[in-house]
Amino acid sequence: MNAHTGTAEDRNGGSGPRGGGLSTSEVARRLGVAPTTVRTWDHRYGLGPEAHTSGRHRRWTARDVARLERMCAWTATGLPPAEAARLARSDEPLTTAPAGRTAGGAPPPARGRSRAGGVLRLGDARQECRGIARAALRLDAPALDELLLTAITEHGLVAAWTEVIVPTLQAVGRKWESSGEKYVETEHFLSWHVSGALRRAAPRTVANRPGATTVLACVPGENHTLPLEALSAALAERGVPVCMFGGALPVESLVAAVHRTGPAAVGLWAQSRTTASRPLAQHVAGMEWGVRGARRGPVVLALGPGWAGRAVPGSARPAGLAEAVAALEAVVAP
Repeated sequence: MNAHTGTAEDRNGGSGPRGGGLSTSEVARRLGVAPTTVRTWDHRYGLGPEAHTSGRHRRWTARDVARLERMCAWTATGLPPAEAARLARSDEPLTTAPAGRTAGGAPPPARGRSRAGGVLRLGDARQECRGIARAALRLDAPALDELLLTAITEHGLVAAWTEVIVPTLQAVGRKWESSGEKYVETEHFLSWHVSGALRRAAPRTVANRPGATTVLACVPGENHTLPLEALSAALAERGVPVCMFGGALPVESLVAAVHRTGPAAVGLWAQSRTTASRPLAQHVAGMEWGVRGARRGPVVLALGPGWAGRAVPGSARPAGLAEAVAALEAVVAP
């Protein structure tokens, strides 16, 4: 669901009416919850903005947002929403939870942390990263789906991938690595929902066109498919036909797919240097088909960090998603 459908406050954008403040959708992204959750807390528990503007516009001040952050922290301890809302309204410190009311009898977390694992260090990444990371840590599927699709809708698929999704995935990965693999379920959960969001953002399948199709595959032994999924969705968004084969495509199958589709380009993803195969890339780059005198072959793109320092003659190595999209569009444009 698009977070910007429904009320006038959400369609109003970031500038808002006179007096400033955040829209409900902006607040939801900061908290890592769905906008409907923020509205429910307002209507059911009286946690709405203290000041009201004319019309249907509702703007949230820093004080309003701080109250909702306390609501999130209290509910994360296991308190029922009504009790959490009472404490959030009273400005009661988070270190004084009623005895026996926290999950398992444990004391509530310190401000800004939840039992899901705490705040991720995201540096200067977009604010949306924090909301998505919090939703992933809580394993909150509806909120995560809405936040991801909102980011893609607002920023475009390429910018959302580069500036929102990738930094969040990297932060979750760092959290996992630094905690003895404690958060592996969060990483898998986030990756799965990112994959779903990419598919929903570009649902249209573009029909193959002779000499204009792009084949995308991970090299043998490589199963990191998310970057290829992002590239596939971005190309479909631009009307470029794609044959996507995903993870660890065997050599024989890759060769057969290239012969059968006669693509304009082949993108080979390698996450690790141990899977990046220069002989394979060179072999694909040297493939030809067609009648004598009019034979042609594909442009090969070596995609992913595994190809770093491994130049492949006859292939290109785009630095990121935007560069890969531009390179492939240039290939199929003629």
